[in-house]
Amino acid sequence: MRFKFMLPLLMVSVSAMAAQRPVSVEVGGGAVYGTELTPDGVSGKVPVVVLHADAGPTDRDGNSTTQFGANDALRLLAEALAKKGIASIRYDKRGVAASALPVWKEEDLRLDDCIGDATAWLKKLRSDARFSRVVMAGHGEGALIASEACEQGGADACVLIAGTGRSVEELLREQMKEQLPPPMQAESDRILDELKAGKTTSNVPPPLMSVYNPDVQPYLISALQHDPRKAIAALKMPVLILQGSTDMQVKADDAKALAEAAPKARLVTVDGMNHILKLVPDDEAQQMNSYATPTLPVAPQLIDALSSFVKAP
Repeated sequence: MRFKFMLPLLMVSVSAMAAQRPVSVEVGGGAVYGTELTPDGVSGKVPVVVLHADAGPTDRDGNSTTQFGANDALRLLAEALAKKGIASIRYDKRGVAASALPVWKEEDLRLDDCIGDATAWLKKLRSDARFSRVVMAGHGEGALIASEACEQGGADACVLIAGTGRSVEELLREQMKEQLPPPMQAESDRILDELKAGKTTSNVPPPLMSVYNPDVQPYLISALQHDPRKAIAALKMPVLILQGSTDMQVKADDAKALAEAAPKARLVTVDGMNHILKLVPDDEAQQMNSYATPTLPVAPQLIDALSSFVKAP
C-alpha cells in the first residue's frame, strides 16, 4: 500500500523538474536500455553524465535485482543532477533487468563487454548536439568500468564514486583470508591462480561455489586482467574521486590508492555517506536498512561536488 501512494508523488516530482524518456544503444548483437533525464527550462546545450551502476545484478536505479530491495540511489542522483541543470543517462547493464536479453547468457558476460557498452554510450552522446560536455560517473565496480570507458570513449571528464583502489585479485584474496579456514583459503588461492592464468576450473568446493560458480568464471578471468590504479593513471581528462566516510564496502584507503595513482585527480570525502550514497551512521543495522529504503535522500555534499565538477570549464 505504501508504494501505491508514493508512486504518483514521485512521478509528479520528476515531471516538474525534468523530461524523462527511454533510450538505448546497440552493442554486441543486442542493445542496452536506459533512461535519459534532461532538465526543463534550460536554454542551450547542457552537460550530460552517464551513470554506471555497481557490480552484480544492479539495475539503472542502483537497485540489486536479487537481494536487499530498492534504494534508488542512482535514480535519486539523476533527479538531483537535473535540478542542477545537468542531463543524465542511467542504464541497465548487459544481462540485467531490461537489458537481460536471450542473446547474452551469464557465462558469456565479460568485464570488457561492460567497458565496451559504456564506451558506446559515450560515443553516442558525444555526437548529440544537445550536450555541451560528456562525463561518465561510475559507482563501485562501475568506477573501474568508467575509468577505462572514459579513455576509450573520449569523455570530457571522469568521476569515480566509491571505487576500489585494489584489483579483483587483491580483493578476493583479502576477503577469503578473513572469512575462510586455512584449508579452504588454499583452495580459493588455487582457483584464483588458475583463473588469473586464463583457465576455468570445474573443481570448485561447494563452500566456494557462490564466488567461483563455473558460469561466472569467464567474467572473473576478464576482471582479473584489470587494475583500477593503472586505469585511473592512464586518464588524461579531469578526474573526480568521491568517497563516503561511512562506506562499509569500500574504504578510505581505496580512494587514497586511486588518488596516489592519479595525483592530478581531485579527491572529495563525503562525511557520513555510505556505499549507496546515503547519509547513514557507521552502524551495521542502520547500514543494512538503508539498502532497502528508497526514501533516504542522496548525500547533498555528493550532489554539490559532482555538479560543480561536471559544470567546470
